[in-house]
Amino acid sequence: MFLFYLGLFWTLLINMTAAQSKFTPVRPPSLPLAVKSPYLSTWFPAGSEGGNGGYLPGQWPTFWTGQITGWAGLIRVDGNAFIWMGAPKDINTANQVAYEYTSTRSIFTIEVDGKISMKITFLSPLTPNDFKRQSLIFSYMQVEVSSLDGANHDVQLYTDISAEWVSGDHGDVAQWDFGTTDDISYHRVWKQIPMLFSEKSDQSEWGNIYYATDSADGLTYQSGADNDVRGAFARDGKLANSKDSNFRAINSNWPVFAYAVDLGSVGSSATSTLFSIGLCQNEAIQFLGKDGVTTLPSLWKSYFSDDFAALSFFHKDYSESSRLSTELDDKVAKDSIAAAGENYLILTSLAARQAFGAVQLVGTSDKPYLFLKEISSNGNTQTVDVVYPASPIFLYTNPELLKLLLDPHFENQEAGHYPHKWSIHDLGTHYPNATGHPDGNDEWMPLEECGNMLIMLLAYVQRSKNTDYIRAHYPMLKQWAEYLVEDSLYPANQLSTDDFAGPLLNQTNLALKGMIGLEGMSQISSLIGEDADSKNYTDIAHDYITQWMDLGTNKEDNPPHTILNYGNWSTHGLLYNLYNDALLKTNLVPESIYTQQSNFYPTVKKNYGVPLDTRHDYTKSDWEVFVAAVASIETRDMFLGDLARWVGETTTSKPFTDLYETVNGRHPNGIEFKARPVMGGMFALLALP
Repeated sequence: MFLFYLGLFWTLLINMTAAQSKFTPVRPPSLPLAVKSPYLSTWFPAGSEGGNGGYLPGQWPTFWTGQITGWAGLIRVDGNAFIWMGAPKDINTANQVAYEYTSTRSIFTIEVDGKISMKITFLSPLTPNDFKRQSLIFSYMQVEVSSLDGANHDVQLYTDISAEWVSGDHGDVAQWDFGTTDDISYHRVWKQIPMLFSEKSDQSEWGNIYYATDSADGLTYQSGADNDVRGAFARDGKLANSKDSNFRAINSNWPVFAYAVDLGSVGSSATSTLFSIGLCQNEAIQFLGKDGVTTLPSLWKSYFSDDFAALSFFHKDYSESSRLSTELDDKVAKDSIAAAGENYLILTSLAARQAFGAVQLVGTSDKPYLFLKEISSNGNTQTVDVVYPASPIFLYTNPELLKLLLDPHFENQEAGHYPHKWSIHDLGTHYPNATGHPDGNDEWMPLEECGNMLIMLLAYVQRSKNTDYIRAHYPMLKQWAEYLVEDSLYPANQLSTDDFAGPLLNQTNLALKGMIGLEGMSQISSLIGEDADSKNYTDIAHDYITQWMDLGTNKEDNPPHTILNYGNWSTHGLLYNLYNDALLKTNLVPESIYTQQSNFYPTVKKNYGVPLDTRHDYTKSDWEVFVAAVASIETRDMFLGDLARWVGETTTSKPFTDLYETVNGRHPNGIEFKARPVMGGMFALLALP
């Protein structure tokens, strides 16, 4: 018995040693696989709380919410089958040795039985200046196979997806078919009774999921029960070229849609196989605009006649899509390192797909819109105070994208669909229904949203030089500015964007946003020759900021610092709205405030960063980067270093969160933000002029 346990111990030890993988630049809490829209958003949980440490073989990928989106990979080498993705039953797992991520790619290196090396690249293309390509809700998986030991090996490759991709309710009935188009083989899966503009567990309940590959020699396919199809490949190395005609509930014998590719004798030269996965929806958004409630199509419909034309273009575009994505990867890497070093690149490159994965291009080529889902926090459509923290990535990659996010707000309010004088909070209680709030019963954040809209519009115009945009919306801009005149010096008891912390009277940071918004309005007026308005708003802004310096600053502490709200002298918080003064170059805030805050933050830091304010130990990572962007080099590097270390050390396994405890790095009790577009704020340094 002793020898048995000794042998078991050494077997476990060898397996643990073999299973160690290198992660570059770090192992994030969740690894993006196919992340392209609010509804094509599949990740691989990596943290110890719900994940397996980031090893592709042996665990299922999931939708951003955590429910499984079955995606499997098997390989047969000299007659023996191994898992390289997912967790099929009763099959040995291959050995992952490396993982690397860039802004657009997740790359796994896996070794099989000491004989074969696999390089699996998940590419979700980001082409912010090419709306045709960016409008396609598709992602690539490329699998390269080569000999590891110098000998030739008989190799067959397998992959499948499950019907779990088409609905968040696994009791719903799926339907499917198989076909070919333009030398491409595809499985198509959909919900048998679709529900337009509806979600279950945040998954879309309408549209077609496609899984495609080249119709090459050696390709076989099959649809059927998961264990049957995978077992057939493990046994035979090929599939039956058959279609399961028993359409059924997703959780009834779990239908999967599979490919097997006979790669033949594989030597040291890499053999590559490409797969494409995507979602096609003709109708994308319900929108209450100038023409009442209308249906907006997916923007790709302006470029392609149908699903098959879109699928064919995307699959055959791998070389060009890959090239354009590499250009973006290289640009983000070069600019991030130049701005603040390797720790900053850890953050920007992880955030890129997540931020773009929360938006979708819709409308038509002559009237496009970009719609955003407030992922995980409540599902609102086009939330102003979520667009705002996300905006740095759009300002950095293509400012026109920010305009496309603002356009629906102007159209809705200028058409008279909102009864209040301040800016609306969002355009719909739940995505994809942007049907507004004609009753005025949105979540009121009047100062927050008026300030955000003025700040974002000016940031866009400064970069685009599109002063016609100001002229088109000047009456509405003045309406919001007048609200800021009323409320910025002494903000009423109200919510800020940090609504989870509750309302508060006379918030120092919120007041600052309003004042910078007023100075921004002065610049907006000046750009179109409204000089009297320009002088009026700048006079008010300077008067307010002079009073704010006394109302909102504890000058007695060493070092001095701003306080959470007026008169609450023992408090402090992240003064992230100071960033707007630098973003817009308004020069409203004295340099002494920048200096005092930089000196103060290191005195209140915890293990993984500086708390949002004195009420809690949690922080907001987007606001930390806003603060870091306008801090001294030393304080900037402190913020970025702590946040990058959190990414690599946190036990959480959900997509990049913006809210975590600074002491232990976990989600706060009862609040689990994940996959939110606000992580576009990681680009705050790169968006500065």
